Amino acid sequence: MEKERTFGRALERLRGARLRPTRQRLGLAKLLFENGHRHVTAEILHQEAKGAGLRVSLATIYNTLHQFTTSGLLREIVMDPMRFYFDTNTSNHHHFYFEDSGLLEDIMGTQVVISEMPTPPKGAAIDRVDVIVRLKNNA
Repeated sequence: MEKERTFGRALERLRGARLRPTRQRLGLAKLLFENGHRHVTAEILHQEAKGAGLRVSLATIYNTLHQFTTSGLLREIVMDPMRFYFDTNTSNHHHFYFEDSGLLEDIMGTQVVISEMPTPPKGAAIDRVDVIVRLKNNA
């Protein structure tokens, strides 16, 4: 019962996504979802997990983030082949990407208007559109 209180929201999220609430999943879900929407890399989450006393390998972090993404708990944002983030906000929205700092900031979905969509190739359907506005410092 104590475990359920400590991991309340995390446990609810995992059960809602039909993921077995292992110790590592619970710990990572608590780090990800307890403090509002955020953007993390596997490396950032790994450092946070170590700081929280959660013993988990970087490979397990990657596996768990991908499981959370597949189950709809996270969205993956690919910046380039070597850099990608995981977003706890799964609603329809877009991002500012600050290239100098590597930070992401949400843009409400209604603030970006796409007037025309291309016709997808035969046999494919558009799932969603992700707009990333890349910013650089003027200084």
